[in-house]
Amino acid sequence: MIPYTAEELIRIGEQEFAWIENQFRIVSNDMGYGDDWLAALEHTKNLAPPPGEKPWLIFEIADYSENFVENLDNITLPALSREIWRLNMQTPEAQLVNPFFTGGEVTRVSYPTSGMAHEDKMMSMRGNTPHFNFGTVQHELVPGHHMQGFMSSRFNQHRGQLNRTPFWGEGWALYWEFLLWETDFPRNDPDKIGMLFWRLHRAARIVFSLNYHLGNWTPEQAVDFLVERVGHERANAEAEVRRTARDAPLYQIAYMIGALQFRKLYEEVVDSGDMTAREFHDAVMQGGRLPVELVRARLTGQRLTSDFKSQWRFYGDP
Repeated sequence: MIPYTAEELIRIGEQEFAWIENQFRIVSNDMGYGDDWLAALEHTKNLAPPPGEKPWLIFEIADYSENFVENLDNITLPALSREIWRLNMQTPEAQLVNPFFTGGEVTRVSYPTSGMAHEDKMMSMRGNTPHFNFGTVQHELVPGHHMQGFMSSRFNQHRGQLNRTPFWGEGWALYWEFLLWETDFPRNDPDKIGMLFWRLHRAARIVFSLNYHLGNWTPEQAVDFLVERVGHERANAEAEVRRTARDAPLYQIAYMIGALQFRKLYEEVVDSGDMTAREFHDAVMQGGRLPVELVRARLTGQRLTSDFKSQWRFYGDP
C-alpha cells in the first residue's frame, strides 16, 4: 500500500533528513554551539544520569507526556490505559539488537548493567540519556504503542489479526512526535535535541535500511552512516544494523513513511474542516490496524474494488 519505488522512498528519507539537520542547527545556535549541531548532541549525551537513577526519570517523563497530551484535548485517553503499564530494564543480550527503548504494556529501557564492559556501559548511557527518551516515552506508551494495543484489543480485533502493519503501528507513534514537536512540548533545548535525534534516526532508517536491503551498502557502510551522520554511539549503530538485517525489509522505513501518511491524512480531513482533531485521532484508534491508505479510504468514504491498488501519493513526487 505504498505507491513509491525504493529509489523514491530513499529520496523522501534524504529530504526529511535535510530538513531535520536544519532544525538541529537552529537549536544548536540557541545552545551556543553555532551550526555545529553534533557538538550540541554531544553535550546532550553527557547529561545522562548514573545507573540506578534512570527508571524514576522515565516515570517523570511519562507523567509529563500524558498530562501534556490530555491538555491538548485532541484525543480521548482511556484512564485505564494510563494505569496498566510496567517498566523493565533491557538485558545486555537484548541491547545487542535493540539498544534503546521498546514499548507497549511492558516498556523496556536500555541502560548499563553490571556485566557490561566499561566502554559498552558508557555507550549505553550516552545513547539513552533521558533527553533522548523524552520524545519516545509517549511513543511507547500513551498515545503510542501501549494505547494502540489497548484499543486494538477492544475495537475491530479482526484487523489486528490480519494487518500487523508497522506503517500503522510505528507510523502512528512517530506521527505524534511530529505533532508534539509543533507545540511547546519540549521542556528545554536538550529535550529538543533528543526529539530531533530520534526524528533524524527515523529518516536515516529509510536511507540505510533500503540501501542495505537493495545490496547498495554493506553493514559496515550502514554503521558508519549512523555514527557519522546521525551521531550514534558505534555499539548502538551496530545493534541497529543487526536489527535491520533481522526485521522485514520495509519495517524500518515504516516509522517515517507511516508518520508522513498520517500527517497528510490529518491535513486532508482535519485542516479541511471535515473532522475535528479529536474525531480524527479517536477514529484512527477505534478503526483498528490497517494500512494507512485504507484508513484514509475508511475515513473519506472511498469505495474500494477487489482489484484496488495503492495510488495515494501522500508525499507528492520526491
